[in-house]
Amino acid sequence: MSSLKFGYARVSTINQSLELQSDALTKAGCDRIYHDTVSGAKEHRPGLDRMIEQLREGDTVVVWKLDRLGRSMQNLVELMTMFDRMGVQFQSLTENIDTTTPGGVLIFNMFASLAQFERDLIRERTQAGLQAARARGRVGGRPVKLSDREVAEVRRLYDSRTVTVKQIAELMHCGTTTVYRALRRSGATER
Repeated sequence: MSSLKFGYARVSTINQSLELQSDALTKAGCDRIYHDTVSGAKEHRPGLDRMIEQLREGDTVVVWKLDRLGRSMQNLVELMTMFDRMGVQFQSLTENIDTTTPGGVLIFNMFASLAQFERDLIRERTQAGLQAARARGRVGGRPVKLSDREVAEVRRLYDSRTVTVKQIAELMHCGTTTVYRALRRSGATER
């Protein structure tokens, strides 16, 4: 079986037209064109999923523009890595990226490195921000629902054995999980 060129086009809303992308993909010699009318932020896109199911080693995926394929740089890198593992080539017409050429492979590898660099920077900035907040006495995480006084009241009610955990939750205007958390915080053993 000979290799095929698969085109993929995507627009975000039904008010947008696929014609420009479809015409460019047809002109590029695509044998089949898959399309989606869905936001790029969606995890699953039916047209893309169908195309991926059809791909075989030696095939080529062609897009009009990179942002039509991936939701983010990270998503693009994941898709390109999957294509590479499958033995599938990739072309982006607008950015002139073609992994069938050494230059195209170089450009893609640079994108992958930049995506990793961006993830590392975000991680570093997050850690630095958390450390700075801790140094100023701030503690991260979700705020405590019940005050120390309310936790003591939960414990008193619980230890009285006259009300259930559900009734305590209703009295304190919280959920039963919050009551159990308060009991652990106060050192009481749960019944």
